[in-house]
Amino acid sequence: MSKKPGLLVIISSPSGGGKDTVINALVKLLPSATRLITTTSRPPRPGNIEGVDYYFVTAEEFKRRLAAGAFLEYNIYADNYYGEEKTVLHECLSQFDIVFTQIDVTGKHALDKLKFPHLAIFLAPENLDVLRKRIEKRGGIDPTTIEKRLEIAKKEIEQSVDYEHRIVNIEGKLDETIAKVAKIVINSLKTRDNQGAGLTKNE
Repeated sequence: MSKKPGLLVIISSPSGGGKDTVINALVKLLPSATRLITTTSRPPRPGNIEGVDYYFVTAEEFKRRLAAGAFLEYNIYADNYYGEEKTVLHECLSQFDIVFTQIDVTGKHALDKLKFPHLAIFLAPENLDVLRKRIEKRGGIDPTTIEKRLEIAKKEIEQSVDYEHRIVNIEGKLDETIAKVAKIVINSLKTRDNQGAGLTKNE
């Protein structure tokens, strides 16, 4: 009997909202879980590892793959391309029970249009002031860029109303957020397996 494909779990949040930290913790916490590696035209930053943080390609190569229909979805952020390649996703879904991805609200809606089965969880900040402080803590970001990110964050929060689950990631209570997301994912996986079908936002 062939293995049932894994469950694709989207975890979105505004920039500085904690999605990377939460996903990394969940991959360590949950059995048979992995993180879908995004392909990007963004140059590697110090410490970035090919195939761990991202798959790095040139803008020209990204566009070539895009034209060839290689991506399930993609977007452009800060003049760089980001996308999930179909072959990478399907390989992950065939090997793992849970596949996490951090695509944004636009990417989630693209999967809705494709009717691709997934579970969507949005991590919201307590408020924009808290989010501002988180972004400022990272350092290296000028005030103008921070304001732009906060404007984008406000729109993303407004557009996240159709996510199955929205969790407020309270400052200083990261462990609680991780536990809440883990419980949602485990219960969703059990429900899906009991129903014998994929989980979509309309089910």
